[in-house]
Formats: sequence, structure tokens, C-alpha cells
Amino acid sequence: MSTTLMQVCLMVVAIEIAAAKWVVVSTAGGKRRRVVLSQEDVQARFSALLVAIAEAKRRHGLSSDGRCVVGYEAGQEGFWLERALLAAGVEAVVIDPVSLQVDRRSKRAKTDRLDAEALAEGLLAWCEGRPRSLRTVRVPSQAQEDAREWQRERDRLMGARRGGLDRIVKKLRCHGLWSLPQGWRKALRDGELRGFSGAPLGSQLQSALVIELERLELVEGKLKAIEETVQSLDADSQERIARLCKLKGIGPVSARALALQLYWRDFENRRQVGSCTGLVGVPYASGNTHSDQGISKAGDPKLRALLVELAWLWLRNQPRSRLSQWFHTRTQGAGSRIRRLMIVAVARRLAVDLWRYLRHGVMPEGAQLKRGAVAA
Repeated sequence: MSTTLMQVCLMVVAIEIAAAKWVVVSTAGGKRRRVVLSQEDVQARFSALLVAIAEAKRRHGLSSDGRCVVGYEAGQEGFWLERALLAAGVEAVVIDPVSLQVDRRSKRAKTDRLDAEALAEGLLAWCEGRPRSLRTVRVPSQAQEDAREWQRERDRLMGARRGGLDRIVKKLRCHGLWSLPQGWRKALRDGELRGFSGAPLGSQLQSALVIELERLELVEGKLKAIEETVQSLDADSQERIARLCKLKGIGPVSARALALQLYWRDFENRRQVGSCTGLVGVPYASGNTHSDQGISKAGDPKLRALLVELAWLWLRNQPRSRLSQWFHTRTQGAGSRIRRLMIVAVARRLAVDLWRYLRHGVMPEGAQLKRGAVAA
């Protein structure tokens, strides 16, 4: 098929999204058209987008069997727009913003129009068979997205709980109370806590600590309530959590985090798993220069921290596994620094092994189930 014919049969529409306006750029057959949508109502703006797409097809002369692809960057609008476009019969993709190539000069012009045009050019190249021009985002189902929100809210509440307790401890430490005594909450409310000199706490400090305690207990109540709703997660998520919990070294909290933050995606191979976790190496080789830049650190840093923690637990609870034996063989006689570096490789390999276990039912070699657990 000639380039001209392929362009006639293909049109891409890029949307540069902002709260105030959407800049819509369509490209086909070497022609470009730009429309700005600024309706205040979401339904009105989406309807205007469909009208703009239909008008772009007519203006560009797209054939009846031609392909139209709409793309926008992942950001504040989430995935509702992609789902709405698919429901309207329009092919849509969500683009990873950091995958787009940009001008590396120190000073470059940046406007919504230029960003939309660059997005359209990258999307056109991707549709024409150049996959390195950009990367798309795996869009979760509504059930998967809802389950991920459960984990995010629990993490936020856990962070708020740690922060509130830490503020109370540090305020008391400033007055010589290095540890919280038994029944410290009741003592704090009743004003019975004493500083190092034995004098009661100041009235303003006492008031601030009581407010902090009330805030802490409110967060703890919300945390307890959300943990009681874990059974409301979708069936697929609950199945993944249950299967992970069967393995020694993986508890319910870690299983929920892995199932809801990582393994909801449909990975095609082990390289995609490693890349998603950000635990893969980033080499730098140019001419005679060869160096290792460390791991990529892409994705969620909390997920990487969880995988590293699980790697240490795996070594302790699964000493007969092939992965544990590989680690001990490679680090035999080495110092603590080498062990800390190698544990990152264990975390990456463990993420791949657990993916194979969930997707293909392949047990990690040498791994053991918890007592009473039955392999699926």
C-alpha cells in the first residue's frame, strides 16, 4: 500500500487536555486541523468532541472504511474519556506522557497547540507501525480501577496514622517524655502526663495534643472501616489475593498490595513485569564508554519498596527455593553492600515468578505453600 493511500485511510486525533480547554488536532493525508473546545459542562464538551471528530473525517476526506484513532495523555481526566469514546464507537488510546520525544534544547517553545501537534505526530507514527514513537497505557476495567482505589485509600490512611502518632511522640519528646506510657491516651485526655521535671504540660500543648489524638483516632476508625470492606473487591482481585496468601512469606497485606497495584495488568512476558516495577537495569553504552546507571525506578516507588521487603522475607521463609539458593550462591562470602545490591535482583525475579504463578499456575521452583494450603 502506498504512503498516500495509507494516509487517506488513516486519521489520528490528538487531544491536549486542560481544565479550561481541550485543544483537538486532527491529522490525515498530510493535512492538519485544529479545534479548541472550552464548554463548561462535561457532557457538552464530550458532545462537541464527537462533532469535531466527525467534521475532521469529512474535511480530511477519510474513506468509509478508514481508521480513526483518538489519543490523549494520561493525566487528570483518568480513563473515563477513553471508555466514553470506545462506547461511542471511536478507537481511543491513552498515551504515556514521558514516552513522547521532546526537543532537548534548554529553551523551547511550549504551548497547548504545539503539544497537541507533537502528540498527533507521535500518534500518527505509532499507528503507521513505528512503536518506539510512543507508549500506550494499559487501561484498567472499572472494577480494577475501583479495587486500586481501595488500596490507595488504605495507604493514605496508614500514612496519616503514622504521621499523627509521630507528631504526638515528637511533641512529648521535646518535654522529656521519650516513650509513651501504658494507657497514655486516657492520661493525655485527663491531663495527667508530666514532663521531665514532673510539672504538667502547658495548656496550649495539652490542647494541641488532644486535638492531634482526636484526629489520630478518627483516622484509625476510618482505617478499620475500610479494612472491613475488603470482601467487596471484585472476584478476580480476591482470587489473586487468596492465591498469593497460600505462599509462605507472603501475608494478606502484601498480597493485597501486589494484586491491586501490580498484577491487575495483563503482562505478555517477563520483561514487561520487570519494566513495570522499575527494577530493571539501565545501561549506558556509547563508543568506548560503558557504564551501568542503576535501576530505572519507573512506576510506583512504594511497590518497589514492597517487592524488596518481600525479597528479604522470601529468603527467610523459602530457603529451599531456587531463587533463595541463587542469592546465597552469588553472595557467598560477600559483604552487606553486595547483598543489598543483589536483593534488588531477587525482588525483580520474585515479581516475575509470582506473575507466572498467578497467570500460568507455575509454582516458583522449590517454593512451599503454607501449612494447610492447597495448590490451585
